[in-house]
Parts: sequence; C-alpha cells; structure tokens
Amino acid sequence: QVQLVESGGGLVQAGGSLRLSCVVSGRTFSSYDMGWSRQAPGKEREFVASINWSGSSTDYAYSVKGRCTISRDNAKNTVYLQSNSLKPEDTAFYYCYADPAAGGAELWGKGTQATVSS
Repeated sequence: QVQLVESGGGLVQAGGSLRLSCVVSGRTFSSYDMGWSRQAPGKEREFVASINWSGSSTDYAYSVKGRCTISRDNAKNTVYLQSNSLKPEDTAFYYCYADPAAGGAELWGKGTQATVSS
C-alpha cells in the first residue's frame, strides 16, 4: 500500500525559507507525477506545484512562482518543495500528492503545517 509522509513544516518568519519533504513508500515512486497543494484556514485547498515522473517538467501556481522550487529524487522516493521569501499568506497545511502517470486515483499524505509570522 502506498503511503505519503510529509515533513519539514514549522514556524518561520516572513522572508525566511522552508524545505518540505514527502517520502513515498509502497510502490514504484518513479511511476508517479508528484505535487504539493495547501489549505489555509477557512480556505479551499489550492494547487502549489507539480513535477512529472522524470523531473523534466514542473508547474507552479502563480502565487508561488519564483519563490518555490519543486524537485524529486527518485532514488530516495522523495519529492521536495523549497520555499523562499515566505509570506504570512503562505501559512497553510501543505499536502503532498501522487498522481499515477498511467492514470488512476491520486494519493495524498496527511500534510504538514507551515506557519509564516509577520
């Protein structure tokens, strides 16, 4: 059974950085496109970034473009989200998801909280 476990969240001051990690276990990691979404209190979950199975293609939400970088290490079954120049509005619960490149249901982790203080 595939499991996604996020880590790296925490409290950081505005302008600071965080590196989120998501480790995937149970199946072949390289068969999944991966991504990050986030949900702030009182708001709907929103897309943040995605990366295809090989790492050759990435996509970002406009709100984080230029400040966030998604990457993956297929040898470590891990996807990362490096976020710089953080803003208080980046405060949210961040979720990792796995999207089977061959089709099928997305899989989600339980999330990690990132809080940016002003």
